[in-house]
Amino acid sequence: MEIRVLRYFLTVVQEGSITQAAKALHVTQPTLSRQLMELEGELGQQLFIRGSRRISLTEEGLLLRQRAEEILSLIDKTTTEFSAMDDASIRGEVRIGCGEGEPIRFIARTLTAMQRSYPFIQPHFYSGNAPDVLDKLDKGLTDFAVVFGPLDLTQYHYLRLPGIHRWGLLMRKDSPLSQKAVIEPQDLLSIPLIYSAQAWEHNEFSGWLGVPVEQLHIVAIYNLFYNASLLVQEGLGYATSFDNLAPTGPASPLCHRPFHPPLQAIPYLLWKKSHRFSKASRIFLEHIRKDLTAISLDT
Repeated sequence: MEIRVLRYFLTVVQEGSITQAAKALHVTQPTLSRQLMELEGELGQQLFIRGSRRISLTEEGLLLRQRAEEILSLIDKTTTEFSAMDDASIRGEVRIGCGEGEPIRFIARTLTAMQRSYPFIQPHFYSGNAPDVLDKLDKGLTDFAVVFGPLDLTQYHYLRLPGIHRWGLLMRKDSPLSQKAVIEPQDLLSIPLIYSAQAWEHNEFSGWLGVPVEQLHIVAIYNLFYNASLLVQEGLGYATSFDNLAPTGPASPLCHRPFHPPLQAIPYLLWKKSHRFSKASRIFLEHIRKDLTAISLDT
């Protein structure tokens, strides 16, 4: 399977038409059609459903799309790393998968200071919940992951990042529960909940709730917080979330109330034990270690 053909395949998927893809790739339509047929023959699977105007993907085609994107991303990353090795000024990319939260501010400060000395090192961020960013890390598509515990960290090297996030409930200020200082387990049993996919994946609330999560009235599940905050604003329900993610000041229609007993999440920076770092990634890690040491010396 040739890399060139995978790029052809993804272009056809993006354009939705072999004719348009051929124009974008500057190849003839018969040549592109032949390449795709040979790809299907090589894999022994039909990849496309060919309609009168547009083509769509079969289940096998959807799988190949995912794998092709991962393969080409890894190839581009490797090419960038090797092209930087002989450069007089250190260049390269640092790829970081991260969840949403205040620890990203610490990462940003480290990168800001680092780029004064290494202006050609470019950070690339991929945002997602813990399963998403760990999947990217495990496949070698990112160098680091910023995640929030509790997690099984045995297969990774890691650094504890500053701060602790508290789980709680995001709600409208005109909601009845906004009058409470804290949210207790029984408060969640009779309200429409917009539930965190990470909490669902790791069953993080089961012990705290004292009842199976299935007994909750879950009206939606989210993996990134911004859309969840919009759902709350529009009155769909209450969102389980970390504190300090949404504006809750006087001008905001929202407020956040912490869980009681407290339910907390600790942030970590992870990398694979078998990962071979580029120069850019090693420099980033050195700066993170130095900044963490400075914090511990000050406290």
